[in-house]
Amino acid sequence: MKSYKIALIIEEINQSYQSAILDGIAASVNEFSFEVSAFVSFSGAMINPKHDFGELNIFSLPDFSNFDGAILLTNTITHQPVITDILSRIRDAGIPTVMVDNDVEGFYHIGIDNKTAMRKIAEHLIRVHGFSRFGYISGPVNNPESADRLRAFLDVLEENEITIDEDRIYYGDFRSHSGKAAVLEFLSHNKPMPEAIICANDVMASSAISMLISEGYSVPGDIAVTGFDNTYNTSNYQIELTSVDRPLELSGRLACRILHNHFTNHPQERSTVLSMSARFTESCGCSQKEKISIGDVRVLNYRNYRKFEKALDFVSTLNRLSSALLGCNDFDEYVDKLKGFVSELGIEEFYFCLCDNWNSHSSGGSGMSDKDESARIPKVYTDQLIVPIAYKAGTFYDAENISRKDIIPVVGEQLSTGKGRLYYIIPLHFGERCLGYMVISNSRISLHNSMFETLCITLSNSLENIRKLTVLEYAVDRLGKLYTQDTFSGIYNRNGFVSATSALYTDCVRSQKNIMIMFIDLDGLKKINDTYGHSVGDTAICDIADVLMKSCVSGEIYCRFGGDEFIVFAADYSDSDAKKLTKTIQKNIREINNSQKNPFVLSASTGYVIAVPEEGEDIFRFVTAADNIMYTQKRKKKLSHYLKNK
Repeated sequence: MKSYKIALIIEEINQSYQSAILDGIAASVNEFSFEVSAFVSFSGAMINPKHDFGELNIFSLPDFSNFDGAILLTNTITHQPVITDILSRIRDAGIPTVMVDNDVEGFYHIGIDNKTAMRKIAEHLIRVHGFSRFGYISGPVNNPESADRLRAFLDVLEENEITIDEDRIYYGDFRSHSGKAAVLEFLSHNKPMPEAIICANDVMASSAISMLISEGYSVPGDIAVTGFDNTYNTSNYQIELTSVDRPLELSGRLACRILHNHFTNHPQERSTVLSMSARFTESCGCSQKEKISIGDVRVLNYRNYRKFEKALDFVSTLNRLSSALLGCNDFDEYVDKLKGFVSELGIEEFYFCLCDNWNSHSSGGSGMSDKDESARIPKVYTDQLIVPIAYKAGTFYDAENISRKDIIPVVGEQLSTGKGRLYYIIPLHFGERCLGYMVISNSRISLHNSMFETLCITLSNSLENIRKLTVLEYAVDRLGKLYTQDTFSGIYNRNGFVSATSALYTDCVRSQKNIMIMFIDLDGLKKINDTYGHSVGDTAICDIADVLMKSCVSGEIYCRFGGDEFIVFAADYSDSDAKKLTKTIQKNIREINNSQKNPFVLSASTGYVIAVPEEGEDIFRFVTAADNIMYTQKRKKKLSHYLKNK
């Protein structure tokens, strides 16, 4: 069977809705021999726009033209511009695409009749229980499913001549905190609490129940609560939740089957609407029809205990990982520590892919505006990525750099011929700064929980910590060079000269060895500047620096003393050594002149002293002495030139 590459776009995989659909997709990859790349983000949970940007950037990574098909859960993404961009790129690629729940023209669609489902819930509460005072906890305003459910609820109220105040409709984001926030909002108003609160999903409903109980309300005695999607296990919550039962796992399986049918030219409808049913149970005041046996309770308790035990194990591993990574002093140590935890986490395949500019030194600086600093932060994936960690079936591989379009490195042997694979591709970033991404497949730990999100944040933050250490080392090194290096000529400045000669000079004082100080002065710099301009004069200064670099090859230390003046220091030097160095310097000057690269004749005067320094004598006393000797030589040179031209 041919293997097909499928791109999956999904956000917040730690939510029950997304997790159930992913379970269906995971169960189908082998059946259809799909290689599914799930591009995952966790935006919105941090309530931090810069963090969200870094998370959502993962959806810019795939080039959809490199995939055979796509499955989109864009209803899980709250940022509409991101959705618009994804759909545009998918259309440009021209690949078959299945939309789960959101119905977009030109794409396959799997969904339910949200309006009919919500109508049944609302009508039940009015006609069976007689409620007329409602609160409603909605999903995001721009989410199509959320809008359909709210519209159906309002239609039922209107048909039954029931009104609802605007402050009794709370717009959340389908996450747990929205349910709690909505209850607190309802409590803050100086009016009676609702008789029933209808929620657009189970996650918000369950957290709303918890908040109501903590505030002293009985559910359903004082306030009835309903959910939607039936993602909570019937017996796994303190109150059995009235909800809409929908086949979420089937949605994932069906998405894969629709793509398979497309690839094999099997006729099918564009849109599939799955059946659903309302479950009226304890939280709305209906009696519990199914009785739970002691045996069921024991099974449930054991299952929950095992989940708790695994969670504690995950937390322990996560804490040790976090401590180990944050304690690293360099990138190599970081990679070694992370490798040590990969196999412990029970991951079959793991790839750590970093942008080739992940450790960029651009970090802004004093005097730089926020706008300027933001513009310098790398925010996109680079064309080439480095892969410091490539792990497959118990073996670490030395992976080559990969192209951005490849996404998943190819190393080792193929794990299972003819079988599918589900890869999770998660962003590595710090705020807006794009660091890279990691790829995980077949993990012992569950990725569909909040602890995995914490793991992702830990890896990104610790990687940023290493980047900042690298930047700090770079800054310290650069500051050191600025302090000791003549930035114009590239050789030591006066500070660098003092630092480099200090130990040697002290040793010569202690052991009473000779030192040699040579003073070099560029001839005729003013004339060069006046005749050809200062830029040409600068070339002359750099030429002398080059001459010294080429000439001083026996441990001599040299620097630009200032302006057109240079110094050379040597320890345990003889007069013949100094004469030899002087000749070498003049020979190298002649070579530059013979090259005729300059419009001027390069010339320099030299003078040196050789002495044994005494305790307490400053090195610059000898510099002054060498300067005087050089000046004498320069005067002789000028006089000789005068006599020749007389």
